[in-house]
Amino acid sequence: MTEKKSFVYSSGKPEIDKKIEELLQAAGVIENRREYFEMIATVLRFSFQNTPYADVRLVNQSLKEIRYAESIFQPYRSFKKVTIFGSARIKPQTPEWLSAKDFSKIMVESGFMVITGGGEGIMEAAQFGAGKDKSFGLNIRLPFEQKPNEVIDGDPKLISFRYFFNRKLHFVKESHAIALFPGGFGTMDECFETLTLLQTGKAPLVPFVFIDVPGGTYWKNFVEFLSNNLLKRGLISAEDFNLFLVTEDLHEAKKEILSFYHNFHSYRFVGDNLVLRIFRIPPTEALESIQKDFSDIILKPNAFSLSSALPQESNEPEIAHLPRIVFPFDKRSYGRLRLLINRLNLF
Repeated sequence: MTEKKSFVYSSGKPEIDKKIEELLQAAGVIENRREYFEMIATVLRFSFQNTPYADVRLVNQSLKEIRYAESIFQPYRSFKKVTIFGSARIKPQTPEWLSAKDFSKIMVESGFMVITGGGEGIMEAAQFGAGKDKSFGLNIRLPFEQKPNEVIDGDPKLISFRYFFNRKLHFVKESHAIALFPGGFGTMDECFETLTLLQTGKAPLVPFVFIDVPGGTYWKNFVEFLSNNLLKRGLISAEDFNLFLVTEDLHEAKKEILSFYHNFHSYRFVGDNLVLRIFRIPPTEALESIQKDFSDIILKPNAFSLSSALPQESNEPEIAHLPRIVFPFDKRSYGRLRLLINRLNLF
């Protein structure tokens, strides 16, 4: 019998499923029980299919890294965080270094914590600005160049990853905003990967800011490249430029981040519907205008509705009190969705 190409709530062996249930019962697992069951079943399926040792080791090490990183972030879930990317080769006290330090400082003063790669250059500058108590360092083990900076070195919030993909996961997953300063291949990798995740909806929309020094051309040239080589060839859409802001002004960068959360809280999908959670309901005429102006991303006419928390959101009781705007989103126009969020933040 061919195995279904989807995740199944089973190890494939009833007698083992029973043992997994007994194990979860003995461990006192109540919340998210199905997901824990499936994780254990998935591990056992690896053994059933004679997975090569190297692959078993990769999965094992990856899962342990994710579990450990989760334990570090868990006590700080109530804090918003900004991830700051930039080159490890930027020298101390240069304009870019000082800009990263100052930006980090004003974001901490605004109630954010700071996540960096934990290395030198822009990362060190950002953590000097934030201070050790408000910093996370997601370091990567490399035989050269990357070592923990003096601010985060030895701090419990420094995580040294074996795998780039786990490190990247936590840069995005734990962040409520992302800021990029000039950098090399690594910064460009983080830039394009994160933009791809935002563009395709594989990561929730967050403020995404490119920051240069006054008179700098690094990000200006980058945007010109996007316009002249990607947009003109139809490789990206004009709406994709709504996903980010380019600025030389640190306070404009801060405003871009803070204003994103002025009225908007978060969103999630429930079936085909996108559920936008907000703090305040706009006036009726404003809602009618929004539905009209964004009808191109709504799959059904006049399907834009106000709602309380949906039954499927019962696993998030801490935000059950927030009003919702619900509509069938086309799941592709994330640049336009960002503009809709901006509109909601006017109220």
